[in-house]
Amino acid sequence: MRRYGSALLLILVGAAILRISAFGELYLRYVRAGLRPYLVVSGAALVLLGIAMAVVRRTGHGREDGHGDEGGHGDEGGHGGHGPRTAWLLVLPALALLLFPPPALGSYSAEREAAQRAAQGVGTFPALPAGDPVELTVGEFASRAVYDSGRSLKGRTVRLTGFVTHGDDGTWYVTRLLVSCCAADATTSKVEIRDADPLPADTWVTVTGTWHPEGGLGTDSAWPPVLDAATVVRVKQPADPYEKR
Repeated sequence: MRRYGSALLLILVGAAILRISAFGELYLRYVRAGLRPYLVVSGAALVLLGIAMAVVRRTGHGREDGHGDEGGHGDEGGHGGHGPRTAWLLVLPALALLLFPPPALGSYSAEREAAQRAAQGVGTFPALPAGDPVELTVGEFASRAVYDSGRSLKGRTVRLTGFVTHGDDGTWYVTRLLVSCCAADATTSKVEIRDADPLPADTWVTVTGTWHPEGGLGTDSAWPPVLDAATVVRVKQPADPYEKR
């Protein structure tokens, strides 16, 4: 068993990956649909590598020290190169995927994340620059409106640029996508616009106006924040349409 331990481990992990990707759609609980081919290839490669390793050891060509197992150098304690015992920890997640696939994230995770975001975001923000209007990103305005205990937006005129999105009840928003490194991790930030007629969706605009406080600090009722518009001007889409988080 020691001789084939590493090979069996590779086969087990590969089979678990294939079980959720090649033979079903369980992988959608954990990754995006576009990653399926990579999972299938990875799983198949691990299974084939494990089989090849078992065959090599079966024929006796996989002994690194040339003395066989009798000399005590081929165990998995780190003397014979069969792999550290800690590698067997991979058996647990592999068996879980094979026998008891974990469910997709649900309401508990979503509610917990929302509570953590509110608790972590509330606080004071740096002072805004002097002079009006203040040029802010949509993300900056939204953060200050919802989480700033100092209410730095109060009485200030701000200017936001983004594209138009519409709500189901006739409301419209200035919206931007926020990214950390690429479009794959994009999240949405938006500001409801009042006192101005809506424009077609995806129209890029610059809106100047004043903050309209609503809801309690750091609560769901404060989201999305509201801006009372003074002017709305159509603009070209910027070269970089994303805001950085």
